[in-house]
Formats: sequence, C-alpha cells, structure tokens
Amino acid sequence: MKRLGRLLFALSAALAIAATPARAAVTTIAPYAVIMDFDTGAVLFEKDADKPVGPSSMSKLMTVAIVFEKLKTGELKLTDEFSVSEKAWREKQGSSMWVRVDTKIPLQDLLRGIIVQSGNDACIVVAENISGTEEAFADLMTKKAREWGLKNSKFVNSTGLPDENQKMSTRDLAIIARKIIRDYPDLYKLFAEREFTWEKIRQPNRNPLLSNFKGADGLKTGHTEDNGYGLVGSAIVNGERRIIVVNGLSSDRERAVESERLMRAAFNEFTKRTLYKPGDIAGDAQVFAGRATSVPLVTNEQISMILHRADANSINAKVVYEGPVQAPVSEGQQIGYLKISAGEGEAREFPLYAGANVKAVGLLGRIGLAVRYLIGGPPKTAGAAAVSAQ
Repeated sequence: MKRLGRLLFALSAALAIAATPARAAVTTIAPYAVIMDFDTGAVLFEKDADKPVGPSSMSKLMTVAIVFEKLKTGELKLTDEFSVSEKAWREKQGSSMWVRVDTKIPLQDLLRGIIVQSGNDACIVVAENISGTEEAFADLMTKKAREWGLKNSKFVNSTGLPDENQKMSTRDLAIIARKIIRDYPDLYKLFAEREFTWEKIRQPNRNPLLSNFKGADGLKTGHTEDNGYGLVGSAIVNGERRIIVVNGLSSDRERAVESERLMRAAFNEFTKRTLYKPGDIAGDAQVFAGRATSVPLVTNEQISMILHRADANSINAKVVYEGPVQAPVSEGQQIGYLKISAGEGEAREFPLYAGANVKAVGLLGRIGLAVRYLIGGPPKTAGAAAVSAQ
C-alpha cells in the first residue's frame, strides 16, 4: 500500500514538472523573485519565494480574480453598475481612478480602473458592492486564497495599501497570475490595455514590460515605501508563456530594468523537452506465472520537462516497480512509475501502465513453476531498472 500511495502522488504531479538546476545561472538583485512556466506551473527559479511580504498593489490580482470568477459563473455581468460610497470616493491615498460619490459605474470600467490605473477607490467600490464592506471582501480574498492554493497570503483590504497584516509571497503571486491567465483568457486581455481614461483623466498602464518586452501582455505593478517596488509579469515567446514576479526593488527604474532582464532569462535560460508521448514504451516489467515473461510499460500522457539549457542533455530516467508482477496482467493496469531527474533538480515520478494483456499460465505451467520454486526458491523481486530518456 505504501507503493500505491507513491504512485497516486506521481499521477497527480504528472504534468507539473521541471528541473530546477543550476540556480546560480539565474540571478537577480530583487530580494524576492520567481520564474514560473505557465503550461506546467513549474517554478524554474525562485529566491525567497515563500516569505510573506507586503504585496502592495499586486494584491489587486486577488480582487480582480474574484470578480473574474463571478463573471464566469454568471453571478455578475460586465454591464452591472456599482454604487460609489463616500468611503470609496474619499480614498485618495496612492493611485486613484477618480470615482465620484453617489454615482454608478459599470463593472467593466471599474475593472479597467483597477487593472490599468491601479485605482484603490475602484477596488473599494468593487469590494463593497460584492460583499457589503471592504473588510468582508478581504475575508473572502483570504478564503479564496486558500481554496486556490495560495499558502502564504492574507488580506485585510482590497487595495494593497500598507498594512502589516496584508501579506503575499512571490510564489502565491505567480500562482494567482497563472490562474487568471488560464481560467479567464478573454478577461485577461484587459491587462494588456495601455491606457484608460475616466473623468477626462487619462492614465497609462504602469507595467513597463508592455512596452519593453515583445510578447508581454500583463499583469500588475506595485509599490509601497516599506516594501519597495514589485511586478508580476507574463509574456509569450514562440508559443511558450512564462510568468515572473519580483518584489522589494529600490526604484521604479530598477524594477523596469530587472523585470525585463528576468523575463529574458525566463526564455533564454530554459528550454522545454518532450521526453515521452502518450503510449511510448518506457521499459518492461518481469511477469511471474504469465504466458509472457515480461510486459511493456507505457505512459498515458505526454511527459515534458522545462530544463535549464545546461542540463538539457543530462536527463536520467529510471523505471521502478514491485515485481515480478503476478499474472494475469490487464492492459492499462498501473504497474510502476518512471523516475526522472536532470542536473541538480528534484527527481519527479510518473505512473506507468501495462501496455498489453498477459494471461496466466495453465495448470501444467503452474505445476512447472511449483517445481522450480521447490528447487530454486521464490522468484527474485525486481526493483529499479535504468532506461534512457527519449
């Protein structure tokens, strides 16, 4: 049963893999940083990625994600009009959309006010209209963070304005960015808009990657005096998407330069390798009391890895199973797992399945096996067998 537990874990992680070798090959002056592959969710580089720190306006991604979810489920519509309270109107700290008290604003405009203009007042309007109070909405943000796998995040406001209890890790920021891009592709396009005008006040998108990096299309910047300058960004190059997060930088210029440099590293330093396609034979397992002495072991999903280029040719794959496998064996039966490592990266495990049926031997065959058992003892247990990655 212990082996079964490991196999089930490997199955759940089958596509979310990457080696994270040669960490020194990627460096950053940012105190906190992450490079994530979008397709797999694999973290390719990290620096103090799990420390909860002030996320500033980057925490607006949680506010936006909750709105996007409600739009997707039909609970809200982009044309819904939200009322502006005096609290929202008075919020002039930091960035503002410049909403007016006792007016109603379509949700689609409020989203642009949050995403493009980083309006704290727009966030409060959204929070109050969804949850009644900003405090209740912040509780919803924390609840959703746990539901979506953000382990080091806590919220007390919808804006990201400084508060010692408002925390997110850079890994959590990358996770929520990936969710927004993956789950709400049509709405995600708002993050690429370069400017938005409200109340005759034109404001540009503060994300420097939109103009400095070809293929960039989101997401959000942030800044507070205590926690410095940060950015969550994403871009597509040659059909592959990466997400980067930096936080704790000392200036707007430093953020612009470092985020562009790290985004280039995200594509230049790493490469994707497809090792096995569905149905590929990864090895064989010995069979006991079967009409065949072995059965091929196959993968049922594509196995790909994102590797540092220095480790692209140093992949090790090993078939592991408990055996010999007792006949009969059914095609598609889970037999063992494939353990893959590259460079200094953590090894990953992928389930392997029988690629054919193997019937048990008949009566005479069983008698012969019994005789051999009496003479030579029980069959030896097969363990790990090294194979070459394709």
